[in-house]
Amino acid sequence: MTEKTLDDLFLDALKDIYFAEKQILKALQKMARACQSPEGKMAFLKHKDETEGQIERLQQVFEIIGKPARGKTCEAMGGILSEGEEIMEDYKGSIALDAGLISSAQAVEHYEIARYRTLKAWAEQLGYADAVALLDATLQEELATDQKLSELGEMLANPKAAKTVA
Repeated sequence: MTEKTLDDLFLDALKDIYFAEKQILKALQKMARACQSPEGKMAFLKHKDETEGQIERLQQVFEIIGKPARGKTCEAMGGILSEGEEIMEDYKGSIALDAGLISSAQAVEHYEIARYRTLKAWAEQLGYADAVALLDATLQEELATDQKLSELGEMLANPKAAKTVA
């Protein structure tokens, strides 16, 4: 049995987030359609466009390390996205739907932020300077999206969801 290294961990995590981003891309389209507020729809569609760019950056990282761009099933993201699907079904048409969608999207963001921080640190350790820049660009987008989602929830979706229906 060969010894596993940080390079192996880096590649596994890269495959994991590559798979996850492709799944997220599909989910964002559904979430945008389900969202009731125009601001929420726009936020999900904007992040869908950003996610396409993030997938391209990941493909560049695979090139930098000389590996084919291939995903590996990400069970964690599958679970997070399943919860989002449940919210879309269980809260369809309700005043709480948008708050639930934003909550689901933030769970996705928090997973991505954790992954990209780790990948960036490992890329630095491994000397992949070009990969560090690409991963950091995505990390900054994910952090900004999380902040925008918080603001959207706090200003629009949560107050609407808290209203009592007569």
